[in-house]
Amino acid sequence: MASQSPPDRFLRLNSVLDRTGLSRATLYRKIAAGTFPHQVKIADRCCGWRESEVAAWLRDPGGFNGSGPSTVAA
Repeated sequence: MASQSPPDRFLRLNSVLDRTGLSRATLYRKIAAGTFPHQVKIADRCCGWRESEVAAWLRDPGGFNGSGPSTVAA
């Protein structure tokens, strides 16, 4: 039987700030610089971050290259 990984969840802004310890301004500065994963639009007025990408950033913040699989849903 094949092992299945759990589905990726979306984290909202406050959860990301709590997990990373970053301020809101620093988080958005890192996104603009390409050193933190981009958020994904999940509804008209709602966005979030993939939990797996935030976890990858937490494992190696200095090695994050910003070329992950994030895509903005249309």
